Amino acid sequence: MPQNFITDIRYALRSLRKNPGFTVLAVVVMALGIGANTAVFSVVNSVLLRPLDYRDPDRIVTVANQWKTGGAPQGQVSAPDFHDWHDQTSAFAAIAYYSNTETSLTAGSAAEYGRIASVTPEFFRVFAVDPVIGRPFSADEMRPASAGAAVISYGYWQSHFQGNAGALGRTVRMSDKSLTIVGVMPPGFQFPDQTDLWYPANTLFAETNQRSSHNYLVVGRLKPEVSREQAQAQLVSLAARLEKLYPDSNRNKSVVVTRMIDEQVRDVRTTLYLLLGAVALVLLIACANMANLLLAKATSRTREIAIRTAIGASRARIVRQLITESLLLAALSGAAGLLLALWGSSALVLIAPHNVPRLADAGIDRTVLAFTFSISVIASLLFGLAPAVHASKVDLIDALKRGAARAVVGARAGRTRAALVVAEIALSVILLAGAGLLMKSFVAMNNVALGFRPDNILLMSTSVPATDIESARRGGRFYRDIVSQVAAIPGVTSVSATRTPPGRITSNGAYVVDHVPGQGEFTVASPQAIFTILAPGAFAALGIPLKAGRDFQESDAYDAPFTAIINEELARRAFAGQNPLGHLLYCGFDSPKLMRIVGVVGDTHQAGPAQPARPELFMPYQQHPRAGMSMSVIVRTASDPIAMIETLRRKAHDVSPDVPVKFTTLEARLAENAATPRFRAILLGIFAALAVCLAMAGVYGVMAYVVGQRSGEIGLRMALGATPGSVMRLVLKQGLTLAALGLLLGLLGAAATSQLLTRMLFQVKAADPATYAVVALLLAVVALAACWLPARRATHVDPLTALREE
Repeated sequence: MPQNFITDIRYALRSLRKNPGFTVLAVVVMALGIGANTAVFSVVNSVLLRPLDYRDPDRIVTVANQWKTGGAPQGQVSAPDFHDWHDQTSAFAAIAYYSNTETSLTAGSAAEYGRIASVTPEFFRVFAVDPVIGRPFSADEMRPASAGAAVISYGYWQSHFQGNAGALGRTVRMSDKSLTIVGVMPPGFQFPDQTDLWYPANTLFAETNQRSSHNYLVVGRLKPEVSREQAQAQLVSLAARLEKLYPDSNRNKSVVVTRMIDEQVRDVRTTLYLLLGAVALVLLIACANMANLLLAKATSRTREIAIRTAIGASRARIVRQLITESLLLAALSGAAGLLLALWGSSALVLIAPHNVPRLADAGIDRTVLAFTFSISVIASLLFGLAPAVHASKVDLIDALKRGAARAVVGARAGRTRAALVVAEIALSVILLAGAGLLMKSFVAMNNVALGFRPDNILLMSTSVPATDIESARRGGRFYRDIVSQVAAIPGVTSVSATRTPPGRITSNGAYVVDHVPGQGEFTVASPQAIFTILAPGAFAALGIPLKAGRDFQESDAYDAPFTAIINEELARRAFAGQNPLGHLLYCGFDSPKLMRIVGVVGDTHQAGPAQPARPELFMPYQQHPRAGMSMSVIVRTASDPIAMIETLRRKAHDVSPDVPVKFTTLEARLAENAATPRFRAILLGIFAALAVCLAMAGVYGVMAYVVGQRSGEIGLRMALGATPGSVMRLVLKQGLTLAALGLLLGLLGAAATSQLLTRMLFQVKAADPATYAVVALLLAVVALAACWLPARRATHVDPLTALREE
């Protein structure tokens, strides 16, 4: 048996060398399908399938609020609820809350941005990880209102302390507080969100003790004997008790426990599986094309197979030889596909949204290699089996008498090839319809009027060191100074500052109108609004129209009566038909004071174009100094805003060297909101285009084969007086009949499968008739082009030559 296999391999190699054009074409077709599948699978494997890099990762869970009224879990929880979960449940070996942000860190002479996280005592135990040098926080360092301490990441230790053990005991300045470094975490641990520094919660900053203030994220490690369902049951029971004890804040509030890996990939899982399904269809189309090529090759080898049968070769022996050739082609295609996948996976990482977790780890590893090997073998069986079986059914006498070109197997193969082409067209229509729907949705999203003008705006993010009200009020001078100095720069048309530029939401909560709420009135069921802190002139700089009243002024200071500006959506909901100016609002954001409404501005799409405008409440930064210490300076320019970066960097350093800065444009920031739809539309469009090209290559191949098989018939027709036009119509009719059948089946399949895209579409229905009409027209045109060349060749058949060959 091994000797026969080696003989088959040698014969297959000789056969492929004798037909270099066929071999190259076959390898290219299959390499495209295998390479695309391997590239997408490398990302799916890294993001969805690979376990988290922690001990017993399946026991690490997130714990979040779940409203009984429906909707997705609200990730953030209140500190009092967390402490009750911690103290009154027995399901967790460790459970902790954390909050993270980006702020000013100074480890040397210059301040810079760094990611920090405040964590409760059991945080590192959740991940079963200890510092590589030093120690975790002591009990004294975690006491409320203590001076705290710092544990830094391995990367921060290397970049700022050159990996020197002497970093222990040194200090890092965070805001206006100095923290002593007591430990360094091992390489690779930077949870959450690439953290540089961890410090104990409820030390430098007191935790929020209101049950209606959901400010923290919770992670836990289940005990070995406790399942996730058991932990959820415990917490749901506890949540029901808390709901009875605290109805104002905990009404309709329950709890959901989720594996941390599932929570991390929740927003990208569907997109990645969609892409994996799309490339699987591309691979099927490539296999169908390869089967067509092998059927054509088998037809030309009919006489050879007949001779081998005549001298004693069994049908099984012939099938095995042909399957061996298919396996060899699969091996070559898999190797070429792997090279394409190396480039393709890198390209996917570059164009993928930034919110995809563990994307940077995507690459070719053992799992991906095993996947490539598996799909190569499966593909070889898919495209090699049918041709091998057809070829083995040769009619010995007829084949030897009539020769390869007119063998009976050619007729059987012709029917199979036609069926494969119909399948190719149908699959390509499904992909093309899906890509068309996503592209139309993406275009509709980009055409939404956002309510502001994002062009020519540079955002300079800043973080003024401050940890209390007084230092924050003093820090407010930075924004007054930097705004006045930047306004004097030539080319700057307007400048201001805001805590949250449009396109993102960082704070929201309840509000009441015209009075301070009494006991039981200010609850989670109260009307909700987005809270935004900004400086005077921000609306003009952003191009948000002032509809009534006035803008904020420098006189709206901390000691002055508190003021607020609302958007039109809040005015409609809270003051339907009334003039909101002069009314009072209470929101409990960071002060119990009532705020008088002094202006109304136009609505904006704060969370991106796919989300409708929501009620928004604007507050002046001087009256909310702690919240106004991390703002983005808005600089509208007359020309390219990027050219202003170095000038602004120097200005900011001159005003305060302790304030770190970083830059982006508002357009680039807004592009992040559409990153996932763009990613889906681009990749599905690429895969659909590839599928159409492969399918049309199949149409061309079949029609060219048909013309060759019917050359005698065509010659006879022309000898009897048929015109070139009638011959062309004959060939085109046959080709377009196959295309029409494939198109019909594809449209039916697209109508069924496109329902899976419903949640991904914006202002487009899954059964959008315009998209299907365009797809049908495009396929018709491309199919006509694919049939035209063989049809044109048929009109040049020489009747005498064709009849002589017959």
